[in-house]
Amino acid sequence: MTPLEQEIRQRIATDGPMPLAEYMVICLTHPEFGYYTTGHPVGGKASGENPAGDFITSPEISQMFGELIGVWCMEAWQALGSPLDFNLVEIGPGRGTLMKDLLQVTQVLPDFVAAKHVHLVEVSPTLRKAQKNILPTQANIKWIGDIDDLPNRPTLIIANELLDALPFRQWCKHGTDWLERAVGVVEEKLTFVLRPNRLELSELPPDHLAQPEGTLFETAPAREAFVARTADLIKSNTGAALFIDYGHLKSGYGDTFQAVRDHEHADPLQQLGNTDLTSHVDFGPLCAVANSTGCGVPQPVAQGQFLLSMGLLELAGRMGTGRPADVQSNLQQAVERLASPQGMGDLFKVMGFAAPTGLSERLSGFS
Repeated sequence: MTPLEQEIRQRIATDGPMPLAEYMVICLTHPEFGYYTTGHPVGGKASGENPAGDFITSPEISQMFGELIGVWCMEAWQALGSPLDFNLVEIGPGRGTLMKDLLQVTQVLPDFVAAKHVHLVEVSPTLRKAQKNILPTQANIKWIGDIDDLPNRPTLIIANELLDALPFRQWCKHGTDWLERAVGVVEEKLTFVLRPNRLELSELPPDHLAQPEGTLFETAPAREAFVARTADLIKSNTGAALFIDYGHLKSGYGDTFQAVRDHEHADPLQQLGNTDLTSHVDFGPLCAVANSTGCGVPQPVAQGQFLLSMGLLELAGRMGTGRPADVQSNLQQAVERLASPQGMGDLFKVMGFAAPTGLSERLSGFS
C-alpha cells in the first residue's frame, strides 16, 4: 500500500466515499505523493527501473509533430495581422519536446521569432527542470503556474494531452436516478461505490431513459471551466488556442476512466500516486463553452486529418529525401503512428478556437 493510498483511506473513513474528481486530483497532484508532482510523468514516470516511462506522447514519436504545430502557430500569427508582440504559450509542456521542435521550425520566420514571448504553464518542479535542460536559453522562456499570470497581449495557446488529465465525474443509472460514482472502502478494499447526490436529467443525452441499469455517463465541469477561462483570455486579448487530446466529438455513455503504467493499462485503484489517471475528453461541451464566450470555434477534427492537412506527408517526404532506408522507414512508421486510424489518427482529436470570431475561419488544419 502506497503512502497516498493510506492517506486516501483515512479521508474516506472521515468524510465518506470520495468522488472521482477529488480522487483524481489527489492522485495526480498531491504535493508529496502525486503522480505529476513527484516523478517524470509526461513521457512516463521514468525511473532507474523504467527509464522509458509509462507512456509516450505525439511529440516524443517524431519531431514532425512539433514542427507542424509550429507551422500552425506561424500561420495563426499571420492571420492575426502579425502583431509585433504576442504570447506564445504551451500549457502542460511535458519534457519540452514539442516546444523545442516548434521553436526550431519557426526560425524560418524571423519576424515571428522577434515578436514572440514564450510562456510555459507548468506546475511540476521536476518537469520544469527537464524543460530547462532541453529548451534553448536564447528563447527567453518564462515559466508560470497559471494562465492568469500571462501579460495582456495577443496570445497563441497550445496544449497537447492536457485535458484528459483534468478531473471528471461519473454518474451511474440507478433506478430512475443517476447517482455519482465514487471511491470507497468495502471489505478492506478500495472499490467503486455510489454517492446519493444526483445528476440533473437536463445534463444527460435525450435517450437517457432508454439506458439500462448501471449505465455510466461522464461529465467534466473542471475541463469546461478551464476551457472557459482560456477562451475568455483569448477573447480579451485576441488570439487562438489549440487543444489536442484523445476523446470523442459527441457525448455518449460508458466508462473511459483509465490508468497507465509501464505502457500498459493498470487498475486505477492500485499503486496510487504511481500510475497516470486519465479519461477520454468529450469535446462537444468544450466547444459549446468556448463558443459561449464569444470565440469562433471551427468543427474539431481527428488528429490524422489535422496533421495531413498541415502537410505531414510532404514534411516526411522532404525529411526522407536522400536519406538511408532505415531513416525513411522510421519516418513512415512515425506517420502511421501519428495519423493512421490504427494509430493515434482517429482516437485523438484537435479542437481550436479564436477571437475575433472571423479568425477561426482562417485557422489552418480545420478545413
